[in-house]
Amino acid sequence: MTRYALSVELKAKPGKEEEVAAFLAGAQALVDAEPGTVAWFAIRLDQQTFAIFDAFATEEGRDAHLNGAVAAALMANASALLAEMPQIRKAQVLADKLP
Repeated sequence: MTRYALSVELKAKPGKEEEVAAFLAGAQALVDAEPGTVAWFAIRLDQQTFAIFDAFATEEGRDAHLNGAVAAALMANASALLAEMPQIRKAQVLADKLP
């Protein structure tokens, strides 16, 4: 069961919405290489707002993800793509249903 999670809200700069969408879609390959990431979702909430939700079985898996390639790429591109810095929240999973 997953016990740890991250919730990240992203607001694209005007005119950068499709670049943010493409960045998130491309990040899946990086996440696939992370054995500690049990579930990962990149979603679009509206034209400008995106979110990432990831779940982990261990706190070590969550920490590895926070220090991994996706986080590094996101922070490296944040000033060019995002209207504000990402809102990263550590969360506790209360229940899950995974394949």
